[in-house]
Amino acid sequence: MRQGAGAFKLDLAGVIADEENDLTPTMRRLLSELWEELRALEERIADVSRGIEATATTHDVARRLATIPGIGPLGATAIIAAVGEGRQFRKARDLAAWIGLVPRQHSTGGKTTLLGISKRGNPYIRRLLIHGACSCLMHLDRSRDRLGAWLDQLRARMHPNKVVVALAAKMARVAWVILNRPGALYERRDPAFA
Repeated sequence: MRQGAGAFKLDLAGVIADEENDLTPTMRRLLSELWEELRALEERIADVSRGIEATATTHDVARRLATIPGIGPLGATAIIAAVGEGRQFRKARDLAAWIGLVPRQHSTGGKTTLLGISKRGNPYIRRLLIHGACSCLMHLDRSRDRLGAWLDQLRARMHPNKVVVALAAKMARVAWVILNRPGALYERRDPAFA
């Protein structure tokens, strides 16, 4: 069989149906049962995903959060579920810190030392934002979005993983603004006019 989940799903039905291969009847029956379970599970996941997308399209704040690059219906609804209106955070950096996307600080004698990313916040939302930022880093049209020049500058001087975390922190800050300002949207302005 070919490698990869998509190729596996395409090939498995043919392998089960092929009477000429070396599968025993018991193994063929077991694989058929597992194949049916997998299809039922994928159908259930698709139903839940459609429900989340329907919720995200009917909720005003979720629609506005989905305008941020890297945040889709799942991320928007997760942020709303975890943060609510975001009024418990005084500023945008506090939300990013709560999620666990900012460096941990150690201060003594007036000297501040920034340590590694804390990872002490909400792991689910942090994971969604990191994956969304990684996707943006690969697919964002840098010539048509104002984040493009900023990302290019970061990539020139930082490791790609740090760039992804910085972009995720920026996405969290923009999300805080959208949560706290009624009607606010992320505008994908042309860099020439930003």
